[in-house]
Amino acid sequence: MKIRFGYVANALGLWDASPSKSLTFTRYAALPKHERMEKLTSVTAQNLQHTKRILHYNIAHEIEVYRLSSSLVPLATHPKVMWDFIAPFKKEWEELAQLINQYQMRVSFHPNQFTLFTSPRDEVTTNAVIDMEFHYKMLHALNALEKGVLNIHIGGAYGDKEKSIKRFHRNLKTLPNEIKKQMTLENDDKTYNVEETLLACEKENIPMILDYHHHMANKEGVDLALYLERIFHTWDDKPTVPKVHISSPKSDKAYRSHADFVSLEFIMPFLKLAKDLNQDFDIMIEAKQKNLAMHKLVEDISSIRGVKRISSSTVEW
Repeated sequence: MKIRFGYVANALGLWDASPSKSLTFTRYAALPKHERMEKLTSVTAQNLQHTKRILHYNIAHEIEVYRLSSSLVPLATHPKVMWDFIAPFKKEWEELAQLINQYQMRVSFHPNQFTLFTSPRDEVTTNAVIDMEFHYKMLHALNALEKGVLNIHIGGAYGDKEKSIKRFHRNLKTLPNEIKKQMTLENDDKTYNVEETLLACEKENIPMILDYHHHMANKEGVDLALYLERIFHTWDDKPTVPKVHISSPKSDKAYRSHADFVSLEFIMPFLKLAKDLNQDFDIMIEAKQKNLAMHKLVEDISSIRGVKRISSSTVEW
């Protein structure tokens, strides 16, 4: 069983390298009209440059799994802005694409919590489609459609889970098929548990990302051992191995919040379950210390008897 590890957005330790520098609409609207586009392009150029630096960091540390920032392009989906963020940066997108493909990185995006398909309000579904289109355009510009995914949650229950799930399947029909092909679903920590998310994925033929921390916070009597193999099988039609999200609780009081690092003790029950299946998979670390937490967890897991470290970010068990 081979496990690759990755992290989210920021490479801590790189000086001033945030790929998520922002520009609010209020600040944008306050600028003289002739300065607005200049400011938009300036912030985007910084974010793309910082992403390039982070990719070089990943290459140097043999990290092949990486989640790109959803904030690469400010105001890309704002109804009063919605600008062309591809053509002015053709060279920059191509440079990033070249690095991603040359070093066979598995990249992804995680649109925000408002990108959901369970709402009874049509405008929420419309905005979800717009946001998914935005992320799809970035994946396309990065030439990462083969392996790249757009991961979201099912959404809210609105007082009736059964009705909301039906609405999810109905509203999802508004999403263009080529974008749906890039989509994954993740179980969440309050509403839709592992079983409910898996059933939705199987019905829509969408791969499921297991979030182990979310499962522990929202078990609802679900025995993960009965579902893990089925979760992994939702990836059978994809050219990539299954992906799992890993983090651990900040504290007993703040159980749903992510800790700075990942507790090996907390995730060991999951690792043992996965080992029994002998299935290669990737782990996305969602701890606050990002790449630093990833490096520490790889070291911790490498100390387990029978585990062999085969690169900076990959182990074999």
